[in-house]
Amino acid sequence: MPGFWSLLKSNPNYRYTWLGQVVSEVGDHFNSIAVLSLTLHMTGSGLAVGGVMIARTLPAIFAGPLAGVMLDRFDRRKIMIASDLVRSVIALAFILIQRYQQRWLLFLLSGLLVFASPFFTSGRSALLPRITSKEELHTANALTQTTAWLTLSIGTLLGGVSTMKLGYEWAFVANALSFVFSAWAVWHLRSPEGHFRPERKLASHHHNFHEFLKDLKETAAYMRATPLVFAIGLAFVGWASGGGAAQILFTLFGEIVFKRGSAGIGIIWSAAGFGLVIGGVLAHRIGKKLTFKGYKNTISIAYFIHGLAYIFYALMPTIWLSALCIGISRVAMGSNNVLNRTMLLTHVPDRIRGRVFSTTEMMLNAAMMVSMAAASVATDYVPIRTIGVIAGCLSASTSIFWLWADLAGKLPEPPTEIPAEEQDYESTVTPG
Repeated sequence: MPGFWSLLKSNPNYRYTWLGQVVSEVGDHFNSIAVLSLTLHMTGSGLAVGGVMIARTLPAIFAGPLAGVMLDRFDRRKIMIASDLVRSVIALAFILIQRYQQRWLLFLLSGLLVFASPFFTSGRSALLPRITSKEELHTANALTQTTAWLTLSIGTLLGGVSTMKLGYEWAFVANALSFVFSAWAVWHLRSPEGHFRPERKLASHHHNFHEFLKDLKETAAYMRATPLVFAIGLAFVGWASGGGAAQILFTLFGEIVFKRGSAGIGIIWSAAGFGLVIGGVLAHRIGKKLTFKGYKNTISIAYFIHGLAYIFYALMPTIWLSALCIGISRVAMGSNNVLNRTMLLTHVPDRIRGRVFSTTEMMLNAAMMVSMAAASVATDYVPIRTIGVIAGCLSASTSIFWLWADLAGKLPEPPTEIPAEEQDYESTVTPG
């Protein structure tokens, strides 16, 4: 199995994808820290922070189905470039908030930025098996996920410090430029076919609303017929039931509980990011050695560790002990994320991969939104630490449901990459 460095050295397509990811995601986290800190300073309300986080989640739920269908019908490279360029304009528009001090701009621009994101993120996931060999795929997935978490650590830490030193406008400009760089990097991708459209031998050439609904129906039928894929989607939901609250709590713990300002937010997010990086590296090392049964056992154990460490994070007396616990929690989640996504990349056919990834992300975002909404409302009635304990218990419960499904024999291994012409998913749908 190739290592991270040898993959970057030998595969120029992946190298360009990775470079664009590094720069754009660091810029993303500059924006996130700046917006969350600015929201709290403008409103002084945990509920407002929750509102902004919902605005940074809800649009992705609506964009997911559209993004999935487009990514499975058109050139994924072109869609990703368009997403980057649109997001660069939106990111720059955040400067207007500083100029006009209008709260509604926080919600509007956050929502627009997030709506454009699934067209890129799901596209990158769907594209990965096209730009890597079978032997490189697990390593490429592990490096992609690990990089996302490393940029989370670096971006949030630098974003918190630079926002305090240089101001909010600097963070917004840096974010806009990062998207431009990402678009440039994706533009350099090349394929022997001259395009990055998926094979759609059975698809109609008419792109009307009927075909859109047909594509969505096909996705639902495939996931229904493939229990492991559906279970992975539900596992994302289980994590998000408590993980959504974390998006609110990280800000509140840094600013209010530990009174460290935007730097405190950066410390907690950075610890989470470094934990995810360690988890990603760990999953890369053990992923190819695990049997399918070992994979399922690892998922169950890691969800339990994640939830338990999250509970301790909420109870620690200092920001450093709290950051340590959230780091341990994220080691477990990082391992799970890499292993689950490798399963999806290995087993989901190319012709439907964009829709499956956008659907699982949509499921995750929907659960995140509910969790964030509940946590933000609860901040006016329940102690912040108590909300953290409850969120940890919810995330840990995923371990129980996954273990039950495994012991009941409901998670068989699906076949690898069934060609489109050999499988008719719609035939598995029961009429009515």
